[in-house]
Amino acid sequence: MLNPNLEEIELTKEEYERYSRHIILPEVGLEGQKRLKAASVACIGTGGLGSPLLLYLAAAGVGRIGIVDFDVVDSSNLQRQIIHGTSVVGQSKLESAKQRIQDINPFCQVDLYNTQITSDNALEILEPYDVVVDGTDNFPTRYLVNDACVLLGKPNVYGSIFRFEGQASVFNYQDGPNYRDVFPEPPPPGMVPSCAEGGVLGVLCGVIGSIQATETVKVILGMENTLSGRLLLYNAQNMSFRELKVRPNPERPVIDKLIDYEQFCGIPQAQEQEEETEVPEMTVHELKQLMEQGANDYVLIDVRNPNEYEIANIPGAKLIPLSEIEDGNGIEKVKELVNGHRLIAHCKMGGRSAKALRKLKEAGIEGVNLKGGITAWSQEIDPSVPEY
Repeated sequence: MLNPNLEEIELTKEEYERYSRHIILPEVGLEGQKRLKAASVACIGTGGLGSPLLLYLAAAGVGRIGIVDFDVVDSSNLQRQIIHGTSVVGQSKLESAKQRIQDINPFCQVDLYNTQITSDNALEILEPYDVVVDGTDNFPTRYLVNDACVLLGKPNVYGSIFRFEGQASVFNYQDGPNYRDVFPEPPPPGMVPSCAEGGVLGVLCGVIGSIQATETVKVILGMENTLSGRLLLYNAQNMSFRELKVRPNPERPVIDKLIDYEQFCGIPQAQEQEEETEVPEMTVHELKQLMEQGANDYVLIDVRNPNEYEIANIPGAKLIPLSEIEDGNGIEKVKELVNGHRLIAHCKMGGRSAKALRKLKEAGIEGVNLKGGITAWSQEIDPSVPEY
């Protein structure tokens, strides 16, 4: 309800005190705080972006917040997902977030949707809310959220992060552009590594998530100069902001229904291609047995990045990063190492090493992938090897 009947909204004495620093702002005032109390926001995800934006939306006095997630808290989340803590590792992210939000602001209603948002449920979940905030980390869900917002006529506050860089914008607001105007086509599957593979600076999530929270508050208050029509680009490494102007594309296909977004992003096709070029696997227990037998007829290569190798490595593994294999420079290195020996490749969890082996196969080098990578080695063979 972006235009609520403010005469029906009342603040309690406790709320006047809680929101006093807002109310004395001329740009917010009592009317603005009532708008925040009457507003409802749906947040997709309680991860790196969802954490700071949920905290600030609750603290700002947004009256109703809906959260969509189906994951549990993992210790690797805590470096950036500040709404969760060590005491709730292994528990539901939804319950963890709700507990923290209600501790910050007991006046905030929190709705939980313990499910993955899909084409089947997106319209039903998002319809009751005034604003949708996209805190997701994958392309199928971003396109799904965008299209659902277009169909429902909801503003879509967008953010994304990777390594040291982040983006933010407001889509589908006041006749402005939507996500498809900026990104009409998704990148090929696997081209953009996940944060688990590529890493992300923890505080970057705080910057972009806070920008999303700011834009959400501005949309609720009806303020001008939102990020609608602008894509904000942030680089934390050199501490710079850039801005790109974005306009609706008149040739963009009409969005009239929700589709199969996995298919749209090419994920099933990529999986089929991988199955057609499936590489043989071996388990970490089989590798351990080779080592214990003193076998010398194999070569183990590690295709992770050098900084990952410094964190943890399997004894005897030779580092040849996937990037070197893909650009061709590492293929000769592998040939020299193999020299009649069996080739075994590993990475963190098995994805990158499988990709490397497919590339090597094109060059006539056959190999075996270590199932589960060094993560499985740490969990099943040598717990002293750090997980990351």
